[in-house]
Formats: sequence, C-alpha cells, structure tokens
Amino acid sequence: MTAERPGEKPARPYFSSGPCAKPPGWAPEHLPHGSLGRSHRSKIGKARLAHALELSRTILHLPKTHRIAIVPGSDTGAVEMAMWSLLGARTVTMLAWDSFGEGWVTDAVKQLKLDATVLRAPYGQLPDLSAVDPASDVVFTWNGTTSGVRVPNGEWISDLREGLTICDATSAVFAADLPWDKLDVVTYSWQKVLGGEGGHGMLILGPRAVERLESYTPLWPLPKVFRLTKGGKLVEGVFQGETINTPSMLAVEDYIWALEWAELKGGLYELIARADANADALDVWVQATPWVEHLAPDPATRSNTSVCLRFAESAVPGLDSDAEMAIVKKMASLLEAEGVAFDVASYRDAPPGLRIWCGATVDTADIEALGPWLDWAFHEVTAA
Repeated sequence: MTAERPGEKPARPYFSSGPCAKPPGWAPEHLPHGSLGRSHRSKIGKARLAHALELSRTILHLPKTHRIAIVPGSDTGAVEMAMWSLLGARTVTMLAWDSFGEGWVTDAVKQLKLDATVLRAPYGQLPDLSAVDPASDVVFTWNGTTSGVRVPNGEWISDLREGLTICDATSAVFAADLPWDKLDVVTYSWQKVLGGEGGHGMLILGPRAVERLESYTPLWPLPKVFRLTKGGKLVEGVFQGETINTPSMLAVEDYIWALEWAELKGGLYELIARADANADALDVWVQATPWVEHLAPDPATRSNTSVCLRFAESAVPGLDSDAEMAIVKKMASLLEAEGVAFDVASYRDAPPGLRIWCGATVDTADIEALGPWLDWAFHEVTAA
C-alpha cells in the first residue's frame, strides 16, 4: 500500500529536539552586534548578560527569592554543577524514565559514589512519584526529552520536604508553568523551547539551595567551573552576569533576541499555548493514523514539546527493534531529502520511532502539514 504524495510542505521543516527551531522571523542580521568582539567583562558585555538574566526572570515569572546564572556546558553542565555542589549532605533519590535521567543516575552512583535510591520506569511511563522520600534530596527531569514523558505537576513534591529538589527542566522551561516554590534547583539550556544556541546552561537556585551551598562542603574536589561559593558564601556576581568562564556573546545576543520575541508574543502563557497547540495538532494526526501511536500513552504525562511516537504493533508485525530502526532511518532520510522534516528520528537509546519537537518556536501550520508527509514516508519505506 502506498500513500498519495502530499502537496503542501511545512514552511519551516525544523523539528529537531535540540538545537530546536529558531523563532519565526529570526535571521542573523537581526541580532544586535555592539557586544560582539568585546570582553564579557566590559560595560556592554556585563549589561547584555544582566539583560539576558532579567528577561529570563521576567518571562519565567521567577520569584525574587530565586537567583539565576549563566553557566558553561549547556543543561548538562548546569545539572552536574548542582549535583557536585549540593549532593552528599543527606540521602538522595534519583528518578529516571529516559536517557538523560539515567545519565544523572550514573553521575550520582558511579561518579559521586552515592548510595542513592533509584526509582525507574520504562520509556513511556513515570516511576511512582509517591515513593519519593521527602527527607531525601531528589534529582529528576521535568520533561524526559527522549521519552516524551513529563511529570503532570508538582503536587507530588512535599511542602514539608527536608531535602532539595533538583530539576532538569531543559525541555519544559518556557513550555510549562513551573511551581517555583516546589523547586530548589532548576536547570535548562537556551537551545530548546526558545530555539537558542547550544553550549550555555542556566542555573536557578532557590533559597534552600543557597542555604545548602553556604553550610555544606562536599567530600569530593570541585572543578573551577563548578565553584559557586568562596569562603563559605555564595559568589553573588555569578548571578548578576559575571560568568565563571567566557561566554559566547553571539550566543547571548541570540538568546536575548529569542527572549524579546517571546515577550512580544505575550510571554510565558502564550509560549505554553503555542506548544500545547502544536502537540494537540500532532495528536489529531496520530489518532487518525493506524500505523503510529504515542510512546507515552497517558495524555496527563505526555510532553507538549518533545513528542515521541512509535510504530503500532499491527503496522510492523514480527519486526525486532533493529528492523524497526532501519525503517526509522530510511523515513528520516527520505523526509530530509524532500526538505519537509529534519531530525525526526527517535533518540538512539529510545525505542525505535519518531520524535517531533512541538515547542513554541514551531508553527502549528507546519505540524499540520507534516502529518501527511510522515504518512507518505512510512508507506514509501515499508512498501519498498
């Protein structure tokens, strides 16, 4: 069986889960360039870095009680900075339901040698959140980028918790209304929901995290890029734009442009609405297409950004994962060759399938135009 070749193509075929699509209307010539070629410690460099932090704070509705910093190493660097600096003071619970969550488990157990409680779930599911001990620190991803599964809310986090909550929110920030009173540490990168460039991370600390930093010294050595205190006190300059290492001012200007685009669009809730509309449009296609289904079956825990799909069992009867992955690779190559969808194959550690980024910088019309092309590619590949 073959599908009819669609006519309309997505205007912007960028569906990668990171770096993600640039905001509509973006072009390199739109970026301010006064800070380029200047030191990040110059007056203009410091001002632009501080502007990026304040715009982030405004759009995210971040309370004044929380500090925010630009750190090296993208979201990975931010998460590991938090783990190396804060963990070890009490027991820790690690939650893992996708590849990146498993990476933080590896850091805690194999690198930091912590006797961690690890709560896992297979791809498409969440672990039992009620099993998290509020007396322990907890490290988790808000949205599993490689599984398309997110926590539904923060109600499972105790208001009476003794431990810290350390949340990798890189595929959730700007696409979810995060409960800041429940989150002691939040990390993200510029390359996800706002379509910024890679390499820079964001570290947000609540007052309980700052208290831990100023009262606890880890047993292991800390690299220079992880050091947030000096003489037992927080280095406040890091949270005012005085970065630990040299940032790319070009990437900073790109991030500021995306933030200003978000502000013009209406801010956080409009960004959430755009992501929701995209995920809903993709779901309409999934529900009408017999060969595909959501990897995350529960709509309440399904991502509105990194939407992961798998083949329906009836569509690929008897095929093992290698054979399914071969179909995925052929589909992805065909779609790229046609110029209708870039980077839509599932993550290498995830079950074979497709991963469609539905964040706020994607236009719903492009999601709607994408569905028929996915259908066409599947039937072209499987009929061959």
